[in-house]
Amino acid sequence: MFIHNMNRGWNMAEAIVKISDQVETKDATIFCCFPSVGMVSSIVAHYLIEKLELEFVGGVNDPRLPPLCLVQDGEPLPPIRAYAGTPICSPKLAKCDKVILLMSELIVPEPLVHGIVDALFDWSKNADLANGVLIDAFAKQGMKSSMNGQEPVVEYEESGEVDVLGVGSTEKMRDLLNTLGVQPLEQGVIKGITGVLLGEGRRRGLDIMSIMVEADPRFPDARAAATLISHLNELLPSIDLDHAPLLEEAERIEEQVRSMVEGTAEPETTASASSMLYG
Repeated sequence: MFIHNMNRGWNMAEAIVKISDQVETKDATIFCCFPSVGMVSSIVAHYLIEKLELEFVGGVNDPRLPPLCLVQDGEPLPPIRAYAGTPICSPKLAKCDKVILLMSELIVPEPLVHGIVDALFDWSKNADLANGVLIDAFAKQGMKSSMNGQEPVVEYEESGEVDVLGVGSTEKMRDLLNTLGVQPLEQGVIKGITGVLLGEGRRRGLDIMSIMVEADPRFPDARAAATLISHLNELLPSIDLDHAPLLEEAERIEEQVRSMVEGTAEPETTASASSMLYG
């Protein structure tokens, strides 16, 4: 059975959050993975679903979204969907004893963003969530992404490594980012649904943080995803989020890119399990 957001009433022109009433949402942390540079959010989402053994529990319905479904392992899924499980989280995130993951491969059309965000916040109030973590990525300096202007625009100093930046809606979340070793974003613009979730989260006084990683926009950047997951590991110390498979996938993709540049690439006859899973 599924429940929907009762606060906004039943209106076919509005977004509705439908989550199974079997999910215990109280004090849960919700991870939001919407489209990002280098497919980082999608890679991270699929990784967490597999490693945390999360199960499909519902999603967000809006009649103004494109009429489509994603078919995965023979099963139809809504474009904005939710998964849930029961991992034990770090005491650094107060009251976090359950994880809910919200993900989509669809860039939410701008006219629908605010309505979907309002529906999510109304649902979260009834669900009594503890906090939220937004997964995002920004293009390496000098590179242009294919996100149609929806990617974050940030000012930062390159370290020579894969840089990770964060924004917290409250002092508590900014302190947590510092504890995780994530450099705060001082200046920039975060666009799309992630930006609206952050801004509205601050206005409502809710604990939300965005973790953004520097990514290569030319291909699925598994290395950037692995770097971001290494920070998430600090939030879930009871679960070993081993990012070695992502690093192996990154090396495979990077070798393919080098071969293509050199004109020596040969098409792969079979796809590895990791390449199918991580994009």
